[in-house]
Amino acid sequence: MSDDQQSDDVPEAPDQHRPEGRPGDREGPEETDKKQDRQDKQDGERDDKENERALAAEQFKAYTRAPFAEEQGEDGPTDLASASRTRRATRTLFEAGRDLTSVDRSFFNSAHFGDIILGTDTRLHGPALRNGPVPADELRTLRRAHVVPDGYVQLRNALRARRLLVLGAAPGTGRTSTALALLAEVTADAPEATDSEAAAGSPVRRVDPDGGVRQLAGKLGDDDFPGRAGYLLELRLARPGALPPDELDLDELAAALARFEAFAVLVVTVGSAAGPLLAGRYGMLCPPAPTQELLTTRLREQLGERLESSPSAPSEDELLARAEELARSEEVVDAVGLKELRPAEAEFLASLLAGRLLGDLSQAALLTGCRRLAADQAQEWFAGVDRALVAPAERGAEDGERTPQRPSTAALFHPVAFRIALAVLGGASHSAVSSAAHLLTWELSVQCDPDHTPARPLFCDDPVADLALSRAELTDGEVEVAGAEVAARLIWYRGGALPSAVLAELWDRHFPVRAPVVRWLRLLADDQRPQVWVRAAVAAGELCVRDFDHGFAELVRPLAEGTAHRRLFAATMLDQAAGHASHRKAVRKLVEDWSRSGTWSLRSTAAAALGYGNCADSTGDALDALARIGVRDGGGQSLCAAAAFNVVRLLALPDSEQAVTVLGRMGDWIAHKREGYQTLGLAATVWLASTRVDKLLIDGPAPSLGARGDWPLALALAADRPELALSIADLMWTALNTARSKDVAMDALESMLRTAVRKDGTEWTRPGLAALLPALAAEETDRRRLDWLLRRMMNDPDDPFPDTLARSLWWLAVGRPSRSGQEERSHG
Repeated sequence: MSDDQQSDDVPEAPDQHRPEGRPGDREGPEETDKKQDRQDKQDGERDDKENERALAAEQFKAYTRAPFAEEQGEDGPTDLASASRTRRATRTLFEAGRDLTSVDRSFFNSAHFGDIILGTDTRLHGPALRNGPVPADELRTLRRAHVVPDGYVQLRNALRARRLLVLGAAPGTGRTSTALALLAEVTADAPEATDSEAAAGSPVRRVDPDGGVRQLAGKLGDDDFPGRAGYLLELRLARPGALPPDELDLDELAAALARFEAFAVLVVTVGSAAGPLLAGRYGMLCPPAPTQELLTTRLREQLGERLESSPSAPSEDELLARAEELARSEEVVDAVGLKELRPAEAEFLASLLAGRLLGDLSQAALLTGCRRLAADQAQEWFAGVDRALVAPAERGAEDGERTPQRPSTAALFHPVAFRIALAVLGGASHSAVSSAAHLLTWELSVQCDPDHTPARPLFCDDPVADLALSRAELTDGEVEVAGAEVAARLIWYRGGALPSAVLAELWDRHFPVRAPVVRWLRLLADDQRPQVWVRAAVAAGELCVRDFDHGFAELVRPLAEGTAHRRLFAATMLDQAAGHASHRKAVRKLVEDWSRSGTWSLRSTAAAALGYGNCADSTGDALDALARIGVRDGGGQSLCAAAAFNVVRLLALPDSEQAVTVLGRMGDWIAHKREGYQTLGLAATVWLASTRVDKLLIDGPAPSLGARGDWPLALALAADRPELALSIADLMWTALNTARSKDVAMDALESMLRTAVRKDGTEWTRPGLAALLPALAAEETDRRRLDWLLRRMMNDPDDPFPDTLARSLWWLAVGRPSRSGQEERSHG
């Protein structure tokens, strides 16, 4: 770039002057008028052509604008970079092994392996609550098998000090076993019982909670309620009309227990109803038992029982080591899909492992049984949730009138709504999941009880209870807000198998709940936050796999005819369904038909689906369909933009041959005789030059491209695959030399040049520019254009480009000559 020879503007071709007449020739007035008329006509034609070129250039700009921007003043374009990252994170929840179609409930209900009897459908339910003493053999088994949780000593000390303990935990976590262990221990340390107390049997007794805390306080000391005993009550606070005891009731019971040297543990389920109890002086949370120790104990029990009848079998320690190794294997861990096991689950898994080691189970049967753990947990969560709402109302005690005692629908449905929201939005912020859960709570309440407006107290949410009841955990992380990452508390299931299990249980076994869930998913489709709508679209696609006819009619088709955001949601659903071999053919046929549809919105949805790379039989078929969409009826600005953008998305997919095919087709379109194809090819070229890799909304680009997420795709491809640089340069050269596309192409080239280094001076896309610029500046006119562009960037009053960097890019494009050459002197 010579400072004294190059002008600030791109030199134009010299004007073609008309030859001058002979000296002395003169024109008459009539001839002069005709000449002026011809000149005026030529000027008018020139002005018309110039206006047409300006109009074409202005129209072309629309082909390079965000294809998923909302129409008619709606919200701005989707944050595709954030959506891409969210989609990649979400799909891992539904990969192979978490496939919703991989588990059939009827396949593995019970089995008998030697002396090991398994019953999976009833294993999570403990014995029915009984009045009277706990059998001595049950207490002996408990002492032998119980694994104390962390914090057990604090629980025991609190019970000894206060005589009364309110123990809160989620069902199935071993809370009853812990309560019995506590009572057995504290009563064993009590003074020797009297003859009447000894005659009453075991010192640990279960009490029917229907009697209530007040009745127990009044009956202590009677023959049926002897002193120096331990009493267990499992309060069922979710039952219709159930009222939790207040602090005065608990104080009265504690005083009575102290008088008779007795103890009591009230077991409650964490939640809003139990909140005041657990927050009081008697309340404590029951921590879960450690999973590994729990499993080891259960394995030792199972193997010990079997080895007693098989003297020739390997030693117990050897089998135990092999069982623990098998439990840690990748196949078993993935099939179980739970981070922590509850006592019944540990016992069931121990039975499976023992059966496998002793030859009673095949590996396939072992893995099938392991997958039942999450499925049975989901079944337990949803079984009979709203039974209380259809139960007959109780009659009044005096006048016989019916007194409805119904729980609040919102309070009843919130726990299940939270589990569903977590299955759909797992990995999102806790606030996003909670907000979605409240929306679903409303939909479930209205569906179940349409005559009453749902009402939910504003200050009764209990995040701790939500986590415990849903087997969830909070982690520190980040979410993207307006393109910037901010700290957030993220929430996940404690186990990758639970999201699929919850959705499968919901969709396959509870048909009436589909209607409110569909309405809820449509609401999430309108949410502009990628952490919400992308996760919801992936989950909705998985639900469609369970019943595609229903999912298509209720979700895919209605959303495909909606706003741009809803169309993108529908396209993501289709791609998710196409990821399943069972549905791939049907989805591809549907997208093919929509690409030919006379409905504009369906063609737009088909274009978005094709960009994912799964919704066509081959790359060629996808390009054919996108070309139909982009050029039909003149293409239309938004459809041409959508088709061009989705052509470029195909370039970043991992298939190495696919990029060659796509670039070749783009060149064919530009050379086509029809203007519509030319415009599509030129628009795709500009998208190629201006779009960052991380904004392509694809699952997983080629690994080398994924490491260059903030690079323009053209530069990332040129750096990763130098053999493509010439093809990319040819496409860009054509766009730069075509009247209607040259302005936006020049802007795209400027944007690429500005990414050479980062603001802190570190290298950014320079390797890609080194591969592309020499091919783009091979001719003198191309170099003059590049020189002009670099000077314009250097003289930009708002964002001046550094001189040294501009010169560096110039020599990167044209090659640095020897220092003794004349050109070196002229270019300084």
